[in-house]
Amino acid sequence: MAVHVDTTKCIGCGACVVTCPVEALELIDDIAVVNPKKCNNLGKCVVVCPTDALSLPNIPMSSEEERPSEAGAAFNLNEPLPTSIKDYAADHEQKINQNVPGDAGDSWSGVWIIIEYSNGKVAPVSWELLGEGRKLADAIGCGLSAVITGYQVDDVIPQAFAYGAEKVYVTDHPLLQDYRTEPYMEAITAMAAKYRPEIILMGATSMGRDVFPAVATRLQTGLTADCTVLGIDPETKILLQTRPAFGGNIMATILCKTSRPQMATVRPRVMEMPTQAEGRAGEVIREEFNFTESDFRTKVIEFIPSDARNAFLDKAEIIVSIGLGMGAQRNLVIAQELADALGATLAGSRGAVEAGWLNHDQLVGQTGVTVRPKVYIALGISGAIQHLVGMSTSDFIIAINNDPEAAIFSVANIGIVGDVLQIVPELTAEFKKRLQNGVIN
Repeated sequence: MAVHVDTTKCIGCGACVVTCPVEALELIDDIAVVNPKKCNNLGKCVVVCPTDALSLPNIPMSSEEERPSEAGAAFNLNEPLPTSIKDYAADHEQKINQNVPGDAGDSWSGVWIIIEYSNGKVAPVSWELLGEGRKLADAIGCGLSAVITGYQVDDVIPQAFAYGAEKVYVTDHPLLQDYRTEPYMEAITAMAAKYRPEIILMGATSMGRDVFPAVATRLQTGLTADCTVLGIDPETKILLQTRPAFGGNIMATILCKTSRPQMATVRPRVMEMPTQAEGRAGEVIREEFNFTESDFRTKVIEFIPSDARNAFLDKAEIIVSIGLGMGAQRNLVIAQELADALGATLAGSRGAVEAGWLNHDQLVGQTGVTVRPKVYIALGISGAIQHLVGMSTSDFIIAINNDPEAAIFSVANIGIVGDVLQIVPELTAEFKKRLQNGVIN
């Protein structure tokens, strides 16, 4: 049996679809529909439904006490069954808050930025976050620190100070040379538990999305992923963590009121890069790492670098992005010629990715990569909010679409209404001519 949907109450908000961990729900004609083959009755969708349109099925109970069987695995079988799953969620939250390593009092202080250092390179989002962290620290009235975890990282320390850190916490050890979840989690967690920062931020990169949930779990605190806006509540001094929700249809601001540290990952290229101040200095605090290789379950056998042009889409200066308006996959050669002429990276909308024209790592948007290039050229992209979230902060946007009412034009600096298959080849030819003559503006 699967979760039941009361179609008279369902408003098609999509909260259940986003929440379901097994992707058993989808919206069809603005009504939630359950795939019974996937549904495992965990009940997370029931908790988030704002209209009580979802309910768990009647499940046979065990003998003496009325407790759920396997389908009710979300409940603690050693406790009486709550009257409803929402009551259970409230009880569970209260127990978690009673067991956090520290409360939200004055014992937690400081803003920390985790510097992502891998294979000799720092992810630029780390410096972006130091700029944003400066604003947050000033609003709270506390210090700003950088945290560097890796091996032979001394060259990174002056950069952290140059971008605004007042202190730098360092864990430098050979076991941290190549990124692995467990060693990095242990290093970051140990420092956070010892020095008790109030806020910890990291980029929503592959590394950040992997290690930060493990750190938050170990510290028994909350984590907001993929934030696009950060702020401080002037009255409570609590971190305001804003991110797209419900498929990008709304922007949700999330608070962590009762546990510390407050943790968030932030999408690359959504914050401004701060100005470097060479020569700045500060306090360096070095921490021991008392682990051996046998303490960890994974081992790096070989590191294979990627030479794909889209491997670092969030760092691209010029992007040519395609949508379903290109008509067919065979027409991508037109977009690729334009990208080659400009030295640009090829990307696309969700429609283009789902059609199989591009790989998922080329997806720009809420469920893909957030980009902030100097020039973003949108070809045949309508401009759904999920896409705009990922590219609207680009420095200069050029949009080509045959629909004059397309939403993409609302964020474009230059909008061209017409057939993309006719306009793009002419643009490519003109760009090539001007580049050959050394003139382009």
